[in-house]
Amino acid sequence: MSTVAFAVIAILTLAAALAAATLQKLMHAALSFAVMFVGISAFFFLLGAEFVGLVQIFVYIGAVAVLIVFTILLTRDDTGKVRSFNWGGVIVAIAVFAGLVWAIAKTKSLPLTPSQIEPITVQRIGELLMTNYVWPLQCVGVLLTAALIGALILVMEEKS
Repeated sequence: MSTVAFAVIAILTLAAALAAATLQKLMHAALSFAVMFVGISAFFFLLGAEFVGLVQIFVYIGAVAVLIVFTILLTRDDTGKVRSFNWGGVIVAIAVFAGLVWAIAKTKSLPLTPSQIEPITVQRIGELLMTNYVWPLQCVGVLLTAALIGALILVMEEKS
């Protein structure tokens, strides 16, 4: 992994995460949140996990971030108003950061030469999903369908 590319992506991702947490306009914060997801998917591409990077883009940017933006657009009448600075969020972010630094400091270092592992391809993931993990895949499909039907029922206006 290139050190320069890692540093650029890390700075971009951290800046976008900080902007998402501190920007006063909610729409700008949501768009910064989407940029942070792009940075995370770029890390996966640098690590050689293209499938996970694409899933990150499709699911989190294509679905979650767009859902957040549309939710803000459809539910807020005061999109021009600015929100006040949230000191509670800053305290929680500092506590989480301190916990992560403590966990990293206490973690034993890895060996310099990693063991060779067989690369997992998209075809192999598909074969596993359709053979060994077909029931969990079906359960997730049924759960997502039920969630979609429930959301539609909640959103539908009652006709009189």
